[in-house]
Amino acid sequence: MKMKKDLLLLILALIAVSSFGENYPYRSDYLWVTVPDHADWLYKTGEEAKVEVQFYKYGIPCDAEVEYSIGGDMLRSDKTGKVRLKNGRAVINMGTSKSPGFRDLKLSAMVDGTTYTHHVKVGFSPEKIIPFTKEPKDFIAYWREAVAENQKTPMEYTTEKVEEMCDNYQDAFLIKLRVDRRHWLYGYLLTPKDMKEGAHPVVLTPPGAGVKTIKEVTTRPYYQQEGMIRFVTEIHGLRPTLDERDFVDIRSAFSEYLEMGLDNPDHYYMRHVYLGLVRCIDFLCSLPQWDGRNVAVMGGSQGGALSLIAAALDSRVTQCVANHPALSDMAAGSTGQTSGYPHFKAEEGFYTDANMRTMSYYDVVNFARHIKCPTFMTWGFNDNTCPPTTSYAVWNTLSCEKESLITPINEHWTSDATNRLQMEWIKEKLR
Repeated sequence: MKMKKDLLLLILALIAVSSFGENYPYRSDYLWVTVPDHADWLYKTGEEAKVEVQFYKYGIPCDAEVEYSIGGDMLRSDKTGKVRLKNGRAVINMGTSKSPGFRDLKLSAMVDGTTYTHHVKVGFSPEKIIPFTKEPKDFIAYWREAVAENQKTPMEYTTEKVEEMCDNYQDAFLIKLRVDRRHWLYGYLLTPKDMKEGAHPVVLTPPGAGVKTIKEVTTRPYYQQEGMIRFVTEIHGLRPTLDERDFVDIRSAFSEYLEMGLDNPDHYYMRHVYLGLVRCIDFLCSLPQWDGRNVAVMGGSQGGALSLIAAALDSRVTQCVANHPALSDMAAGSTGQTSGYPHFKAEEGFYTDANMRTMSYYDVVNFARHIKCPTFMTWGFNDNTCPPTTSYAVWNTLSCEKESLITPINEHWTSDATNRLQMEWIKEKLR
């Protein structure tokens, strides 16, 4: 389904205004501009893509020599060349792709002794991208059994009011929630002031990747202002009030958590994380202020992946928002295709039969097949963390009611305007 045209144009305009703050260094003297000859940066397979390249320093066009390379999305380059800018401009023919996917044009120019780089990706029939990852025959049975077994663990949590986070529109509480017999997680419960019983939708926000404190506590206050209860979590059982020096030490100990136990789906690190999503929803649905109908999940990157997974695992989820989801088509790298974050490396021995079997039980594309609630996704083409190829692999797999906002220029970020739009989308979908 498509967004309303006028709203989409407004959002894209806002993104265009704000995008340079992320895609270019802050207060930089230089500026790259790349303009594909298709306005949406999309082509059909077999169709040539041409990109006008512009380079400015101090706003003045530079007639520099630009070295370029072209290759698949997050893959090695297969074509190189040079071009001399005239009046700061030149056109590079990127060629085409015979199969659905993305091509990446990487640019480099030396000006006044400094090397400046940039890149731009364009897509070729991405609506035809098919995931590499196959679904195990017992996928649904495996997760139903895991959830059922974990539900035997009694609900247990502690609550601490966080006065410094309370203000005129919200109250804040630090929650320590038992996930299973061995694991806990922390989260900030952000609630509207003067809540009423049975009146408020709940929103679960799982985190992006990494071992770190909870980042999004003070952002997006409009959820609480609109009467929604929001639970913003971490996944490692680390108290978010720890000093950053402690996080540095802990991070060095298990920063590679996405590799831990990868040879066995029952022992993989993310098992308790996925099951913890259901436990978070158990907690939110136990609140007397929940409206009894609406359970939304929303997040980006790893959080986008976990949002989609929660929507597949728990039928109580009624709205799902996912930005550039990680953990998507992870095993595709075994055959030299574009793989999703964390980009396991074949040369490092990750694609053993045992590891690939585990990946299939944890890959977002397999969960996407079973999502039934309305789902909103957004992603950018220039993303080198969660590449557009894998976002399309997820999007093309979804068979539920779905809407998308595609922002080609974006790297691994979303604008404030898009973040607000997603809250409005959840609001519109409330039951």
